[in-house]
Amino acid sequence: MKTKKRNISDTTLLLTITIVVFFAMYIGAMIFQGKGFLKLQTFFNILNANAALILMACGLTLVMIIGSIDISVGGVAALVSMCCAVYLDRNVLNPGENLTPGNVFVSMLIALGIGLAYGLVQGYLIAYLDIQPFIVSLAGMFFARGMTTIVHTNPFNVENPAFNELKEPVRVYFLGTVNKKGNLVPAKIEIGVFVALLIVLVLFFVLRYSKLGRSFYAVGGNKTSALMLGINVKKTKFLAHLMCGILAGIGGYVYFLHVGSGAASHASGAEMNAIASSIIGGTMLTGGVGNIIGTLFGVLSLATIQSIVSSAGFDQAWWTGITVAAMLCLFLVVQSIVIARKKKSLKKQA
Repeated sequence: MKTKKRNISDTTLLLTITIVVFFAMYIGAMIFQGKGFLKLQTFFNILNANAALILMACGLTLVMIIGSIDISVGGVAALVSMCCAVYLDRNVLNPGENLTPGNVFVSMLIALGIGLAYGLVQGYLIAYLDIQPFIVSLAGMFFARGMTTIVHTNPFNVENPAFNELKEPVRVYFLGTVNKKGNLVPAKIEIGVFVALLIVLVLFFVLRYSKLGRSFYAVGGNKTSALMLGINVKKTKFLAHLMCGILAGIGGYVYFLHVGSGAASHASGAEMNAIASSIIGGTMLTGGVGNIIGTLFGVLSLATIQSIVSSAGFDQAWWTGITVAAMLCLFLVVQSIVIARKKKSLKKQA
C-alpha cells in the first residue's frame, strides 16, 4: 500500500532555510575570517548584545503571525531604560542630595508596568476599536520617545551598587576555553541571555501546543475561517498585542541591564531590527506563518552578518545598513517563492 507523501509546511521550510543560512554564515566567517569567530566567547557576545532584540523580535513575531504590526517596541525599550535608570539613581534628578538608591526589584516592576500599559492601550485600540495597527504603534513610538526625553534629557550611567552587581555577566566554567598559557577562561554570559532563551522556550510551547497559539495562526491565516471555528478574533488580537507590549517591557529592562545607562537615543532602530529579524526568521507579513525558534535564528543571523561586515573592515554604518537590506530582500524573495508554491499546491488540490 502506497503512503501519501506529506508536504513540508511553510513554517518548517522557512525555519529550515533560516537555520541553514545562519550556520553557513557563521562557519564561513570561522573559515575565511577566523580571528574572533573561532572563539566561543564571540558567539556569547553576540547573544549578550542581542538578548533584548530577541525579546522584542519575539513580540513582533506574535503580532505578525496574527497579521498585525507594532513599531513602538524600540521606543518602549528606551522609555523603560530611562525610567528605571532615573529611579535607581535618584540623585540624577536631585543633584547635591544624598538620596537612597532605588530598589532593583521595583525597577523590574516599573519595566513590566510600562510594557503592560502599552500592551493594554495599543491592544484595545487595535483589536476593539479597529484602528490600523501601524498608526497606533507609530503614535506609541512617538509618545515613548517624547516621554523618554521628558523623564531626563542627558545620558548618564547608573551608579546603583545592587544594579551594577546584577548586570555583571555570569561566569560559566563548563563552557570556558583554555588560552595559550593553559589557563581556563570561563565564558561570560549576561543574565538577559538566560531570560531571553527562557521566554523563547515558553513561547515556542505556547504557539505550538496551546489553544491560544493555534488561535494566533488561525486569525492570521484567515479571520473569517477563525470566526467560523468559534475563535474570538478581537480577543486574540488584543492578547497578541498585550504580550508584545509585555515583551517590549522585559526587553527594555534586558537592554538596560546590558548598557547600564539611560539615554533618549537608546534602542534607536530596534523596532526595525526586530521586524527584520522576524522576517528573516520566517514570519510572513501576511500573517498565519511564523516560528519563535526561527525568530531567534533570525536575530542571530542579523547580528552575525553585522559582525562579519565589521570584521571585514567596513565599520561605517551604511555598510551595515546595506547588508541588512540585502539580507532582508533575500528572505522576502524566499517568502514570495514559498507563497507561490503554496498557491500552486492549492490549485492542484482543487
